[in-house]
Amino acid sequence: MRVGLFVTCLVDLMRPSIGLAALKLLEDAGYEVTVPAAQTCCGQPGWNSGDRKAARALAERLIAQFEECRYVVVPSGSCAGMIRAHFPEVFAGEPDMLAKARELAGRTYELTEFLTKIAKRAGVSARFDGTVTYHDSCSGLREIGVKAQPRQLLAKVAGLKLIEMEECETCCGFGGTFSIKYGDISSAMAEKKCANIEASGAQAVVLGDLGCMLNIEGRLRRRGDAKTRVLHVAEVLAGPTGG
Repeated sequence: MRVGLFVTCLVDLMRPSIGLAALKLLEDAGYEVTVPAAQTCCGQPGWNSGDRKAARALAERLIAQFEECRYVVVPSGSCAGMIRAHFPEVFAGEPDMLAKARELAGRTYELTEFLTKIAKRAGVSARFDGTVTYHDSCSGLREIGVKAQPRQLLAKVAGLKLIEMEECETCCGFGGTFSIKYGDISSAMAEKKCANIEASGAQAVVLGDLGCMLNIEGRLRRRGDAKTRVLHVAEVLAGPTGG
């Protein structure tokens, strides 16, 4: 069965290892994976900033690129949320495109959601010797209900112990363009998140959105923490990919 991997623009530009890990997990689950070479952005930054024309163009492009895939899997709760929750809004008043947007939304899944709900993974082969805490990214949690799925999979990783931090569901302050428009507020939110990570005593913080990863890792390093690792859940579940 063919599965389309929407890598996301941030992963492609900033941390391709996440895309390689997602690819490995899907192939290990027995799927034929296609990664359209011309994919770019889901249009979320433009949509959130009011540039509806640019967002629509990117959304239409994405729909066309993944039209032949039975499922579309995204290693990002925010991008999956954009497709599922907002693509139908993007094409409101356009019956033909609206139908295509709804059809795509119905077969689009965040990575851990897909692995637990569709692939029904009974286990993973990775090992992680240490303690981790998990940050629930806002869009994945609130728009598409990603909460138990990553924890369910992490529980299958040999050697890994999950320690829940205080306020694990509270925003880290990234919020896409929010961190640019409201820098001082964003910094204060990131500081509180990092304090909670430190208080947990975990050796690594794991999460499912690269934007949050960049925000949290940047704040941890600026506050002098050079030891706490910041990892995407796909990287932990896949183990070494050789990429």
